[in-house]
Amino acid sequence: MSNPLNKHSIERYSRQIVLKDIGALGQKKILNAKVLIVGAGGLGCPVAEFLSRAGVGTIGIIDHDKISLSNLHRQSLYNTNDIGKFKVQIAKDKIKKINPNTKIKTYKMRLNKKNFIKIIKDYNYIVDGSDNFSTKFLLNDFCLRFKKTLITGAISKFDGHVFTFDFKNKKIPCLRCFFQEDQISDDLLNCEAEGVLGTVAGIVGTIQANEVLKKVLNIGQNLDGHILIMDLLNLNFRKVKLKKRKFCFCK
Repeated sequence: MSNPLNKHSIERYSRQIVLKDIGALGQKKILNAKVLIVGAGGLGCPVAEFLSRAGVGTIGIIDHDKISLSNLHRQSLYNTNDIGKFKVQIAKDKIKKINPNTKIKTYKMRLNKKNFIKIIKDYNYIVDGSDNFSTKFLLNDFCLRFKKTLITGAISKFDGHVFTFDFKNKKIPCLRCFFQEDQISDDLLNCEAEGVLGTVAGIVGTIQANEVLKKVLNIGQNLDGHILIMDLLNLNFRKVKLKKRKFCFCK
């Protein structure tokens, strides 16, 4: 069912609607978009916030964790009073205050093959804000299987990576073409061990949200089959084209 663009909505999103690449038609596309965010941490928080501010109609959030004191320097939806509470519930409460018109679905669970197959069919765009490679590969494999668009983010220290995979296009590579599962460690994404500057999470998460909106609107250049590599300590940005690995199952 199409979301209406009423007088209130026109005023709320007026600064977007005035953009020639968006307009009223584009705003309606945003209002009807359904986005699933996996992980309500340093990446998931800015993604959820900016997508709701943009007017995305339905946002799903998956996370099983509770808020801790060490989360607060980079997870922008939470404050000191939220410590000890479940991230998905607090994220939902905060987002509803930002935009009560956004429908929020929460999934307080640890993602696995069995429960994800029941969830993914309800969404067009999947945003990976997870902090471990087992989840990233699970998302990659299911998005490939169901031909979804996957926007993956990763952060460590002062560095950030963003990938976009539109699996409706059979010619693009997948995450396994870049990362060899037997050659990586979750220590690469471990903020506790490696550390991370809070602003890095905000920047990378905001870029992920930006990539989602571009995909919804079908505008601009995207990262399909590319990785955006950011060294935010030295302000170096590189966009690198990925190649399909010869024996990858996405062939």
